[in-house]
Amino acid sequence: MAIHPTAAIAPGAKIGRNVEIGPYAVVENNCVIGDNCWIDAHAKVCEYTTVGEGTRIYFGALVGTEPQDHRFKPGLRSFTEIGKNAVIREYVTIHRSPFEDKVTRVGDGTLLMAFVHIGHDAQIGSYVTIANQTAVAGHVIIEDRAVLSAYVLIHQFCRIGKLAMIGGRTILPQDVPPYCMLAENCRVCGPNVIGMRRAGMSSDERLAIRKAIKTYFFKDLNGSNALAEIESEPMTPEVAHFVDFIRNSERGIMAGESELAGFMFDEE
Repeated sequence: MAIHPTAAIAPGAKIGRNVEIGPYAVVENNCVIGDNCWIDAHAKVCEYTTVGEGTRIYFGALVGTEPQDHRFKPGLRSFTEIGKNAVIREYVTIHRSPFEDKVTRVGDGTLLMAFVHIGHDAQIGSYVTIANQTAVAGHVIIEDRAVLSAYVLIHQFCRIGKLAMIGGRTILPQDVPPYCMLAENCRVCGPNVIGMRRAGMSSDERLAIRKAIKTYFFKDLNGSNALAEIESEPMTPEVAHFVDFIRNSERGIMAGESELAGFMFDEE
């Protein structure tokens, strides 16, 4: 364990084995830092935060701080949980909940690039990638292996599905279903074909979800009729998740853009 002499480690913090903490970093009381973590200079891990083993926190990051919410009362106990082998780059901000015993979570292997903001009560899955300057509002849910480009703005309570790909400079006031690609004009333009390949999905699995996305967004059917048509045939687990995600949407689903979709459905 290598802790720089200028680092401020509260007596109530629990520090694992082989942890490195740089100059002027701060770890507050009631924090747990797992084995093999690395915390850079001037980073701050705030009260009631747990950091999973192998996670790296870079210069100036602020993890688990009090939320930007009028409902928060000083002294309230809420939590921030960071998974294993996550990467939290320079000046990322992650806020804990304003509600007693509630949790903001970031999953295993997730990469938050510089200046990303994660609002209170957000639930970020595992192996998610969020690029620079993207702002995730409170209560947002991002499922596993989603990829968000830079300068994305996400409204509170929105959801982004598994393996979705979000283009840069987009604004999301509604949900993006699993396996979809959202273009820079803030419209769904087809399936995230490359992401599905990289995730190891078989050609049959990819074909089934591509067909479902095409039916829902690009066949000029209303939402209910599109889901009924998808459900009229046997569904793979991926298609079932796509349908369930849409049926459980509270904010509605981002619209499709047929003019951008043609090349997305060419044969692989």
